Amino acid sequence: MEALRSALQPLQPLTHSLPAPIRDLGVSIIGETCYKTLILDLDPTDSECLKLAISKGLGIGIIGASSIVKVPQILKLVHSKSAEGVSFLSYLLETTSYLITLAYNIRNGFPFSTFGETALILGQNVIITVLVLNYSGRASIAALLVAALAAGFATLFSQNVLDMQTLGYLQAGAGVLGVASKIPQIAAIIQEGGTGQLSAFTVFNYLAGSLSRIFTTLQEVDDKLILYGFIAGFTLNLVLAIQMVYYWNAPSAKNKRTVKAATLSANPPPSVGASTSSSPKGSRGPSTRRRG
Repeated sequence: MEALRSALQPLQPLTHSLPAPIRDLGVSIIGETCYKTLILDLDPTDSECLKLAISKGLGIGIIGASSIVKVPQILKLVHSKSAEGVSFLSYLLETTSYLITLAYNIRNGFPFSTFGETALILGQNVIITVLVLNYSGRASIAALLVAALAAGFATLFSQNVLDMQTLGYLQAGAGVLGVASKIPQIAAIIQEGGTGQLSAFTVFNYLAGSLSRIFTTLQEVDDKLILYGFIAGFTLNLVLAIQMVYYWNAPSAKNKRTVKAATLSANPPPSVGASTSSSPKGSRGPSTRRRG
């Protein structure tokens, strides 16, 4: 690290002359002390500041990726007009969990870089849940769901309605919900024998994001409830990723039914009344007609 520090020193005139907006942004992200150490002094030997900078970078990257993480899933649902392979219960549980977690982080004043993706994914989850209901023939329930989520949002963010102690209990439950939300999806894949309309992009991004969140939580948030939730979530996201790889080329249940129907129509079973034997072609029995 000392060799790296020495190699970076000639760049100090450049880092000292950065424009004020860039400097202010850097200070707002990693703080005055670490900005001076890492940017102005170009000293990578300070492990605490280095870990903080890595954590902030990962957090910002996760937030950026989360803005589109569910878009492929939304597009697959809209394009196919089918919710096959996508568990409504899974998304309902996850959406509820994210709503509680968002309120818990905001009301505790935690850094936005440690939970920002929760708000973005929450909005996308609502869209997916409504689409799943619509393509499953339950469109009337979608309006009730949106109304219930709006009421929950107002309650969770109101200090007059919900105190922090109760919100802490709900956050503990949200961790359980977040973990439980993966189980119906895992079960649906096993039952269908394939991943259906589930997006691989979403699954693998969730896996990478949950692993990164374990690191950022350890560095920036001293809250075991959130940490354990991310660890459990990563474990089940790993199971989903393994399923995605295992069933990568497996036909969907709909395709299986189509192939089976085509096979039956091409090779219809013999009718019950059909004769199993026939006389040889052209053979004739003895004639009893008298020849004159």
